[in-house]
Amino acid sequence: MSFSRTVYSALMWCARPLLLRKLRRRAVAEPGYGHAVEERFGHYGPAATAAAAAAAKGDAPAGPLVWIHAVSLGETRAAAILLNALRTQLPGMRLLLTHGTATGRAEGAKLLQPGDLQAWQPWDTPGAVGRFLEHFRPAMGVLMETEIWPNLVAGCRRRGIALVLANARLNEKSLAGARRWAWLARPAYAGLSAVWAQTEADAERLRAAGARVEGVFGNLKFDVVPDAAQLAQGRAWRDASPRPVVLLASSREGEEALWLDALQSTPESMANDGVQWLVVPRHPQRVAEVRQRIEAAGLTVSSRSGWAITPGVADVWLGDSLGEMALYYGLAHAALLGGSFAPLGGQNLIEAAACGCPVVAGPHTFNFAEAARLACEAGAALRVADMAEGVAAAQALVHDAAALAATRERALAFTQMHRGAAQATAAAVVQQLKGR
Repeated sequence: MSFSRTVYSALMWCARPLLLRKLRRRAVAEPGYGHAVEERFGHYGPAATAAAAAAAKGDAPAGPLVWIHAVSLGETRAAAILLNALRTQLPGMRLLLTHGTATGRAEGAKLLQPGDLQAWQPWDTPGAVGRFLEHFRPAMGVLMETEIWPNLVAGCRRRGIALVLANARLNEKSLAGARRWAWLARPAYAGLSAVWAQTEADAERLRAAGARVEGVFGNLKFDVVPDAAQLAQGRAWRDASPRPVVLLASSREGEEALWLDALQSTPESMANDGVQWLVVPRHPQRVAEVRQRIEAAGLTVSSRSGWAITPGVADVWLGDSLGEMALYYGLAHAALLGGSFAPLGGQNLIEAAACGCPVVAGPHTFNFAEAARLACEAGAALRVADMAEGVAAAQALVHDAAALAATRERALAFTQMHRGAAQATAAAVVQQLKGR
């Protein structure tokens, strides 16, 4: 082991108590963080051990065990798109799915089939990584989007396990960090068996970080197929709404305050200007806080969890459910893109476009820079300078029937135009397996 990785490993080992304290704190709001904590250190209970043993004995489909790591909710949804293509191109494959967040693990559980396995990502110490790899013995590993861990990469290389980075992206800020910590990051990027980037710009930055980029396949999220039942339900509620619906989609901390300030800045906005507002926070643990903030501003709230047949009558509808973004986008005539009005990089706008929901994006979309640029160029999205301008633009759009219909059509055409990453990535995974 190199001196730099020895130092890093010692720091990660010493940080374990901090991780445990963080998990205990987060488990108060999200109990999933308290589940199977020992897995994070490479220790597996009887159920996980029995499942792995059964898979190894052949009491499951006979294909290779493909490990996919999807740290959080967004990566898990991208992994689901890739997985659909993989199961077609690699019949009989078994899946090992790992995560770092409770929402990612809950969403990932929906993807499992008989013979599949699920666990937490191992903490990046040599011991935890070694126990993880020896326990599950995957045929290869697929890291989604940005997840690079030095000991995980080194452990796979030492055991001859191909480890790739799929749907890969790297923004300028992250590249600067990789350069600053080049003594650690560069060997990790260079140790990957292959990297498949979303865009040419991502590919250039990844190469600069030391990665071996073997393809630019586009963004897997363009291949998303919205849940048809959710979309139909949302559209039925939208059609029944007496007012056009504007969604603040996947809002992040601080953005609800910006939105309320924008509404309060003009009397007509505070009166909704004929608009029904729908707010869906990105993180479910913030729902109660967001509700309190909205009610403190003098607005009434109806939560999705209380809707029996139709949404309740209120100034603001609050999306407090998980895994129903297709319903919310179907319900909305237009959406403000969460994460883009504070310097957080923006959330995924592709799912909105696939649902035919026009998007108004703020100035901060560096996490999805290429997709946001292409969407704006295609007329599927609008770019504004701040939240106040975004609220005004969304209100104007939903009251202009011709402009709204045209933007909706362009949004659908935009996603169709950029499909294909899932099949290309799945084919590349199969080639990696054949080369082993």
